[in-house]
Amino acid sequence: MGTLIEKFDEHDGPVRGVHFHNSQPLFVSGGDDYKIKVWNYKQRKCLFTMLGHLDYIRTTFFHDEHPWIVSCSDDQTIRIWNWQSRSCISVLTGHNHYVMCAQFHPKQDFVVSASLDQTVRVWDIGGLKRKRAQPGSAETFRTQTPGQIDLFGQSDALVKHVLEGHDRGVNWVHFHPTQPLIVSGADDRQVKLWRFNEARAWEVDTCRGHYNNVSNVIFHPRNEIIISNSEDKSIRLWDLNKRNCVNTFRGEDRYWCITAHPTLNLFAAGHDNGMIIFKLERERPASVVHENSVFFIKDRFLRKYTFGSGKDVAVLQLKHGDSNCQPNCLSYNPAESSIIVSTVNSSKSAGTTYYEVYQIGKDRGDRGDVQMGEGKRMKGVTAVWVARNRYAALDSSGKLLVKSSSHETTKTIELTGGIDYIYYAGTGTVLLRNPESVSLYDIQQKITVASVRIPKVVRVVWSNDMSHLALLCKRTIAICNRKLELKATIHESVKIKSAAWNEQGVLIYTTANHIKYTLHNGDNGIVRTLDLPIYISAVKDNNVYCLDREAKPRVLTIDSTEFKFKLALVDKKYDEVLHMVRNANLYGQAIIAYLQKKGYPEVALHFVKDPKTRFNLAVECGNIEVAMSAAQTLDDAAVWEKLSQIALQQGNHQVVEIAYQRTKNFEKLSFLYLITGNMEKLRKMQKIAEHRGDTNSHYQNTLYTGDVAERVKVLKSVGQRGLAYLCAKTHGMEEEAEAIAGSLPPEQIPQVPENAKLLKPGVPIMKSDENWPLLTVSKGIFDKVAAGETTSALDADAGVDIDVEVEGAWGDEDLKLEDGSEPDFDKSDGEGSGAGWDVDEDLELPPDLDIAVTAVTGGSYNPPAIGTSTAKRWADNSQFAVDHLMAGSVDSAMRLLDDQV
Repeated sequence: MGTLIEKFDEHDGPVRGVHFHNSQPLFVSGGDDYKIKVWNYKQRKCLFTMLGHLDYIRTTFFHDEHPWIVSCSDDQTIRIWNWQSRSCISVLTGHNHYVMCAQFHPKQDFVVSASLDQTVRVWDIGGLKRKRAQPGSAETFRTQTPGQIDLFGQSDALVKHVLEGHDRGVNWVHFHPTQPLIVSGADDRQVKLWRFNEARAWEVDTCRGHYNNVSNVIFHPRNEIIISNSEDKSIRLWDLNKRNCVNTFRGEDRYWCITAHPTLNLFAAGHDNGMIIFKLERERPASVVHENSVFFIKDRFLRKYTFGSGKDVAVLQLKHGDSNCQPNCLSYNPAESSIIVSTVNSSKSAGTTYYEVYQIGKDRGDRGDVQMGEGKRMKGVTAVWVARNRYAALDSSGKLLVKSSSHETTKTIELTGGIDYIYYAGTGTVLLRNPESVSLYDIQQKITVASVRIPKVVRVVWSNDMSHLALLCKRTIAICNRKLELKATIHESVKIKSAAWNEQGVLIYTTANHIKYTLHNGDNGIVRTLDLPIYISAVKDNNVYCLDREAKPRVLTIDSTEFKFKLALVDKKYDEVLHMVRNANLYGQAIIAYLQKKGYPEVALHFVKDPKTRFNLAVECGNIEVAMSAAQTLDDAAVWEKLSQIALQQGNHQVVEIAYQRTKNFEKLSFLYLITGNMEKLRKMQKIAEHRGDTNSHYQNTLYTGDVAERVKVLKSVGQRGLAYLCAKTHGMEEEAEAIAGSLPPEQIPQVPENAKLLKPGVPIMKSDENWPLLTVSKGIFDKVAAGETTSALDADAGVDIDVEVEGAWGDEDLKLEDGSEPDFDKSDGEGSGAGWDVDEDLELPPDLDIAVTAVTGGSYNPPAIGTSTAKRWADNSQFAVDHLMAGSVDSAMRLLDDQV
């Protein structure tokens, strides 16, 4: 993603050379501070510094086998270091100007160097290697000066070849990884290729084309290609065999360095303001699927791979065309056993894009006889079969040509709108692509049937029954039906590589690191991770048939349980859902979040063992019993508070009472006893408040119970004797009023108004032990299917009895009453959970009130459906973006604005 991972700051000044070790977590750097530093990038620190050069250090490289480092400098020397002993073991002198580059040979005992003295030198370091291998020749016992000739006249390093041919200073030189070749780039704007053997070295050829100094040049590690960059702001690719330029990339900055990935199809180039990573060539194999097999191209051979049997055979050999043109699209005609191979030009030069039509024998390749295909080559962007003996081709001028199997043009259609590509869309129709949209075009009627605005579509993938298609962009997938009506859009943060539909209509697609899926409605998820990118050909059951970057067929196994479960929910196949709930291993936060989002929290309860998650799901689906069980396990004040709110909404005051007891919410508990008419527990709450010393609660409870004497007692205890006198006087407690008046000065005795009325709150006269009546609603679909099954997965954990004795709910240690007894509150008996009010069948009603009363015994009531909101009606009936924004539909508003622009 181009993210900076780590930064190493210890050099004083610019750093000119960096190289990573091929097996150790090390890299070496050299800079203008004359220092060579060896770093451990895992430990993120510099291990040591080596000194010896007297001027700027240009390059540093590790040896592939030995613990050596080669460096070159503007001091006109090349030094070889042992990074284990941290010492210089050899100094190579001979250049008479700055040495710009020095590298080890990957296999042989050679070093090659380039200098501004216009020469390239090849050094033989076999003597150094032999000395290192001799017994007792370790660096710790070595006393002679680096580069010094020993007693027997043997030197550490000798100049084997001096290559002269450049007219200006040489900036870079590189060994070929396998052949005896050297490539060099210089300030004379030339790239020279050299060959050497044991006796001599000579110039093979010169590549000309750069307009300024050649900064860097390398051999590609796997392809027969030379890559060079220059101060003329260009990167050029040269054919190693023909020595001609095959591709050029021009930028806006001067390029200075270049390197290729040892295994991947990538190379990077550094310029004045950073670096750019390039892909050398197209990696996606051209392929087409037909029934139970896939045709694909590998190494200029058309091959056929059969699913299931794994048979991979070459069908025919394709013609050799332009090296810049790579096959990118295939179209197969089973009726005539013909295939169209369309190419894409990597160099983007005009006039070289073409397509070829090949005839394939019915049993071609089965007998092992692979012959050169006799294909008909024609210029054009691409071509697809549209009928048994007709194909449509798009030429470079934007015309659609309909041709017969004998390649005669039968119809020419002028297209408008900047059509740049066509795709197969069934018999007699094609999909036309322009930079902003895709259209379904009927060739016979010459009309556009449908269109959808999806910009920059790269590929089109049809479902098996041609009812849906996926439009693949760089990081977006658009799901449409046959009429190109947009059903869903999926956005990815990385590039989408390939896609294919399975038999159930689920789209399986890949990114660089994952295999993912998406349903028609846009629900998506991850199936598995990938080590390397793949390109899907087909998906059958739990097998993904694909091609890798090397065009090698592979079969990957995936677990399809998750997307099959979601598909069954979307398609409302609830019997399949229940079967998968009971038998499949569906776990994880993703499936739980999906069920919550889709409105099936009762199903999600089956997958959850965590009490906190179970409580939240139970609250969401209104399952008080499961929520009660989870709350008892968690025993958290916030959980009990939430449970009390939900239970109160459902009229289950028995659970509310337990929740208030657990949280010691005395005020709410007193009010609950008041509205349920439980006078006995109200009086106990009054005693508890007195014992706790909570005067406010004590007085409030005396109001609930109607205990005037206790109310007067509370007022007296807090020093409010005037209020106590008024309370006693107005309630007819004359003796108590006189006693209070005797303890007050005459001027403090309040006067009772003559028209004063008795204010006495109403006291409950009827106790309600059962829960409040609820409206009986229709059962959920899962409850209906699983009804009567004692082992149902949906209610396996729902059988929680709330009549259990709740121990310690009141905190027995601090609720002792005056008489030494403890408040023995009755817990809820739980016999009336939602049964409603009992109806007395013997009750005689007056004739005018003789209404038929029907007891609810297991019946159901369907509540009215929620209607369409006003905001949604705005969005549905308006074409103005402002209406959609006011309705909260931002996506549709932005689509309308985009269409208008």
